[in-house]
Amino acid sequence: MAARDGVILFAGTPLGNAEDASGRLAAAIASADLIATEDTRKFRALAERMRVQPRGKVVSHFEANESVRLQELVDAAAHGSTVLVLTDAGMPSVSDPGYRLVRAAIDADVPITALPGPSAVTTALVLSGLPVDRFCFEGFLPRKSSERGTRLASLAAETRTMVFFEAPHRLVESLQAMVAAFGANRSVAVCRELTKTYEEVLRGTLVELIDAIGEGVRGEITIVVAGANAEDLRVARGLVDESDWVRAVAEREASGISRRDAIAEVAKAAARPRREVYDAVIRTKLAP
Repeated sequence: MAARDGVILFAGTPLGNAEDASGRLAAAIASADLIATEDTRKFRALAERMRVQPRGKVVSHFEANESVRLQELVDAAAHGSTVLVLTDAGMPSVSDPGYRLVRAAIDADVPITALPGPSAVTTALVLSGLPVDRFCFEGFLPRKSSERGTRLASLAAETRTMVFFEAPHRLVESLQAMVAAFGANRSVAVCRELTKTYEEVLRGTLVELIDAIGEGVRGEITIVVAGANAEDLRVARGLVDESDWVRAVAEREASGISRRDAIAEVAKAAARPRREVYDAVIRTKLAP
């Protein structure tokens, strides 16, 4: 392709505190020819707090219109424009629109670059008090309980610290599902409203935080969960005998799951008939 000066710039925005915005972000907002942002009203409010005046055209770019917006943004950069891509908070394409545009730009041989900025993932990791030398980011869990359980079960033997995003109204459900997958005593930190006025970090075991949260919380939520230790790995890789099954059922019951559902989950994890796990639980209950 012919040489050109156009580029698509993916830039990180503040999580909540506008003072976290960099000078490079302010300069990019002021100079870009076209600004594609997740919510145009939130963007204009941010620009006002940053005391910067956008020069270029501002258009929406969110999950529902991402596929139809791609070509417009790629074409603009291909014809020499500087296209600035933003989300409401954090980095584009990290659990937000952006990945498809990155791929489309690469396929069209359109230059792209990134302007780093605040990250809820790394901020939550620092504040969690959990090991951060190795971690994995899992984004948002599936909304359907069965799919959520399957995803978490696949992470039961993950030894790295895990980071999740979650909506506040699904927080307790997700923590309960983590009890079923990881056990009641797995360490966790629930971080909400990071960098904002009402920032809060709750730390403890999964069961402790379920009790502490009670009726729920408000705001943006990031969950940080400790990786599996040696005992967790032993359970995740086997649930090898009846005592393991009984303990796993008891942990799930303690988190609020019915005995029937707890037995079903443990039987599935142990790859054993449900009746075998049920009989083991009943024998333990009847033992003197």
